[in-house]
Amino acid sequence: MLTVGLAGLGGIGQVHFSNYQHIKDCSVAAICDPSPQGQKAAAEKGVPCYETMTEMLAQAKPDVVDVCAPSYLHYGLVMEALRSGRPVICEKPLALKSTEVREMYALAEQQGVQLLVGHVLQFFPPSKILHEIVKDRRYGKPLDAVFLRLSACPRWAVGGWLLDKDKSGLLPFDLHIHDLDLMISLFGKPDSYEIASGGREEAAYDEYYRIQYRYPRLNVCCEAAWYNADIPFTATWRVYFEKAVLICEGEKLTAYSFDGPPEQFDIEEKIKIPTGINLPPTGVFYEELSFFLDRIRSGEKEQYRRDEIISLIEILEDITGGV
Repeated sequence: MLTVGLAGLGGIGQVHFSNYQHIKDCSVAAICDPSPQGQKAAAEKGVPCYETMTEMLAQAKPDVVDVCAPSYLHYGLVMEALRSGRPVICEKPLALKSTEVREMYALAEQQGVQLLVGHVLQFFPPSKILHEIVKDRRYGKPLDAVFLRLSACPRWAVGGWLLDKDKSGLLPFDLHIHDLDLMISLFGKPDSYEIASGGREEAAYDEYYRIQYRYPRLNVCCEAAWYNADIPFTATWRVYFEKAVLICEGEKLTAYSFDGPPEQFDIEEKIKIPTGINLPPTGVFYEELSFFLDRIRSGEKEQYRRDEIISLIEILEDITGGV
C-alpha cells in the first residue's frame, strides 16, 4: 500500500484526491494546505491536514508526495519533498523557470527517486492515437499541424494568483502549455518559432498567442487565448499527413483520405470517475496517476520525460519573456 501526501486541495487537488480513491493499493494519508478552505475540505474527507510540508512529512510520513498547489509554490514544495528522499508527482507546470526545473531533476536523480509531472493531455484517447499514428506512419509523415485552445478569460481568477505573471506565467504556462507539451512529445524540440500576441490595450496581459513552430518539412501552428468574451472552451487540433488529414473536434476523431470513406476512431473513455469539481467524469487522471504510481513501485531510475519537460519550460520562459 502506497500512502500519498497531497499538497494543495484546490481544484486539481480535489481531482487527484477523487481519483486516488479508485486506485488499488493506494490511499491519501495526509493533506498539506494552509488555507481555511483546504483545511475544511480535508476535515470533510476525514484526512489529517497540516499547514506545512515540513509538518506533513514529519508526522504523516507518506510514501509519495503529490503537489497540487499553485504554480509559484511548486519549486519549494517539490524540493523539500525530494530532499526527504520521497518520489514526487507534481501538477503542470513543474516550475516557472528552467533553472529551477533543472535543479529539481538534478535533486531527484541524486536522491534516486522519481519526479513525475502531470501533463494529463498525454493520457486522453485522441492524444494516444495521435502518438501511435505519428509513430507507425500509417498515413505517412506529418507535414503540417494546427492546435487550437481557446477560452473565455478566467474572471473568477481576478485578484488571484492565476492573473499574476510572477505566480502563474499567465496564458502560456496555464493554457498553451498543454498543446506545446503534446507537440514536443510528438515531434521533438522545434528548430525555431515565431510569436504573435496581443489583445486589448487595457488588459494587463496578452489575451491571445499565435505561435508558428518550425521543424524540417513540418510546420506547427498553435493558438491559445483568454478572450474577453463568453465563448465555450475550445480544444481542437488538425494534423496533415502525406496520405490523410486527422482532425480532433470535441468527442470526434476522424481521418480523411482519398483511399476510402472517413475513418472514425473510438475515443470513448472506458473508465469515467467523478472529479469532485466542475469537470465532467473522466478516466484520464486515473490513468495518469495509476501510471505514475506503477512507475514509482517499479523502482524505475530514469526520469520520465525529463528532457522534453526541460525544453517545454525553456520555450514557455522565452515566450513570456521570463517570469
